[in-house]
Amino acid sequence: MPKLEGLRKPFRPDGQALIDNIARKGTPRRVHNMELFHDPEVRAAIIERFDLDKGLNPNDPDYGRKLFVAFHRFLGFDYVYTAPSGQNWPFFGASTQDTGDVSELSRGDRHYRDEHVGPIANREDFEKYPWPDPNAPELTSDIEWWNKNLPDDMCLVVWGIGHFCEHLSWLLGYETLCYTLYDDRGLVKAIADRLCEYYEAVNRRILEFERVSILFPSDDMGYRGGTLISPDDTREFCLPGHKMTVRMAHDAGRLCVLHSCGNLESIIDDLVDDCKIDAKHSFEDTIEDVREAKKTYGRKTALIGGIDVDFLCRSDEKAIRKRVRETLDTCQAGGGYCLGTGNSVANYIPLDNYLAMVDEGRLYGG
Repeated sequence: MPKLEGLRKPFRPDGQALIDNIARKGTPRRVHNMELFHDPEVRAAIIERFDLDKGLNPNDPDYGRKLFVAFHRFLGFDYVYTAPSGQNWPFFGASTQDTGDVSELSRGDRHYRDEHVGPIANREDFEKYPWPDPNAPELTSDIEWWNKNLPDDMCLVVWGIGHFCEHLSWLLGYETLCYTLYDDRGLVKAIADRLCEYYEAVNRRILEFERVSILFPSDDMGYRGGTLISPDDTREFCLPGHKMTVRMAHDAGRLCVLHSCGNLESIIDDLVDDCKIDAKHSFEDTIEDVREAKKTYGRKTALIGGIDVDFLCRSDEKAIRKRVRETLDTCQAGGGYCLGTGNSVANYIPLDNYLAMVDEGRLYGG
């Protein structure tokens, strides 16, 4: 078990400093952390190991949210995240047994989307699909609570939005999407436009809350070799939604951080120069090392994470700490970098390895 001397150091969140760092307003005074999310099994294990529920009343109706705050503050995060509530999207999917190495954190199974077909196969299906209501009262229920109760020294990040490429492929099925791009591009355009219409309405409601500082749309648009659909098709059907999301965030004085997995080399200039994202999240060493990205488009937009998940799974503590220091040496100067995993804190990452990464960031002096 790592010594975790860094996590014993006093820490006080500073939401504004995180915002300034992502906005690249200069080298931050300390390391800022950011993740897409922690698997719930990881969160539960850290809470139990470090007694983070001490002093909280389990009978308090807000117990879960207060524990969520305690968890993030302990790990050195300047924010908490939430998402729109009650978004019901009927998709086709399946599940398989969770084979993560950390058996005590296993959830029993993992779910994934059907790659072959989706609930929309033709125009009739499109017209009958039960689209969620962006004006449903419950959509902002969690955001409303955080807007009133978030500690003053933290900021609020909203994710669970901006799934333009993902939902396009999930509604049709990825295989069917590829055929439909040839057979009926009008149907693809109709779905893409409907997604833009929905998320524009959702974004408008989210941005009414003053404590929301960052929109964090999540939209996997690539795989290891390139974009899921051609770069031109991605520009036509997916990027307008991201450009709209960034524009709305900026018009409201907020930031927009994009999570997207895959090799986006062919569209990264579109995302940075045209869509004008404030930061890009998700890095995999076999695609792009975040330290290399800092030398290219990382001079124009912030970079989030980049400590490769496979590396975290397979490496020892010494190697992890070395990688963290080297990454911070390269990326910290001038601002525009937040420490984190290359994707998310999955339950198959050895817990001590993840904690060593966070701890080294807390120790880092620059």
